[in-house]
Amino acid sequence: MVHLLLAIIYISFISLGLPDGLLGSAWPSMYGSLDVPMSFAGIISVIICVGTITSSLLSDRLTCRLGAGKVTAVSVAMTAVALLGFAFSDRFWMLCLWAIPYGLGAGSVDAALNNYVALHYSSRHMSWLHCMWGVGASVGPQIMGLILTLGGGWDSGYAAVAIAQLILSAILFLSLPIWKQRTAAGSDAAPVPVPLKRALTIPGAKQVMSTFFCYCALEQTAGLWAASYLSLGAGLSQETAASLGGLFFMGMTAGRFLSGFVTMKLDDTSMIRLGLGIVAAGVVVLLLPLGSAGAFTGLLLIGLGCAPVYPCLMHATPANFGEENSQALMGIQTASAYVGTALMPPLFGLIAQHISIHLLAPYLTVLLLIMFLCNEWLNRLTNNNTVH
Repeated sequence: MVHLLLAIIYISFISLGLPDGLLGSAWPSMYGSLDVPMSFAGIISVIICVGTITSSLLSDRLTCRLGAGKVTAVSVAMTAVALLGFAFSDRFWMLCLWAIPYGLGAGSVDAALNNYVALHYSSRHMSWLHCMWGVGASVGPQIMGLILTLGGGWDSGYAAVAIAQLILSAILFLSLPIWKQRTAAGSDAAPVPVPLKRALTIPGAKQVMSTFFCYCALEQTAGLWAASYLSLGAGLSQETAASLGGLFFMGMTAGRFLSGFVTMKLDDTSMIRLGLGIVAAGVVVLLLPLGSAGAFTGLLLIGLGCAPVYPCLMHATPANFGEENSQALMGIQTASAYVGTALMPPLFGLIAQHISIHLLAPYLTVLLLIMFLCNEWLNRLTNNNTVH
């Protein structure tokens, strides 16, 4: 039963990633048919992000009341319904409306699943599970691209992913008794939600929030602007830059697979430091005048270095803050991560547009330095150096 539940959680993480790349891959086909400017994709993204942040902050209360299994099942079902709503939308305002449950579903399941894995499984599974998220995030756009290539519309692409999500939701509802058995075996006490104000006063809370903010700001900025940097900054053709722009995410996905094995030897704190060191090496390579080879090598190294940071930070949460506080902190961390995702990549876009795309490496350097200092501050406050 334990192995069956773990398999279901792995599939759930693939499901988490499936919708993430859909909007970007479908938007070139969407905005013309909806008769809106290309920039309106940002409005939908912001609505989704606000919903995700809100549900992340509510995840502690929801998970304590319903349990991780039920929150995951309901959240996946909510996301599936929202994706179906996208498929049947023929007006922009309808997309904005469906973006609300889309975001609300994503935040709850992210925080609930990460905390459940942190409490019940080893660090290697956290790394491999986040690798599965990368698989889902890669497969989603491929599904959309395939359907568009075969002559279908973007609505059919959303419908296909929605059906996959509905099937997974049904599996999750059927698996609820297994979740309950596992949770009961792990703890005799009923979980009690931690008020947000109190959670924010726990030693290390503000430091971990800053760490997650900077991490996702760095990850998403590097990923979003990789192709533009290779084209405008390194002089590659647009076609070559588009192909090589995926090196960042390839490095991160491969790195998370490898990290699962390395965590058998190193604790979470060491893994995070190792990852930040590799990111630093990648940034240095970007800063050096090494041409296009240096540019894509640097991006690949940054992706590889990012690989263990997010999963290991998540897995260390119960050890950093106590199991009784972990769900509350997991929600706060997830919310902070999404705030960094929403704010910092667009900020660099303005810098690139009005100053220079060549400032990508210095921009990432500042984020990396702040993240490193906040993480070390967190380690001192929590005295956490041995989490496996």
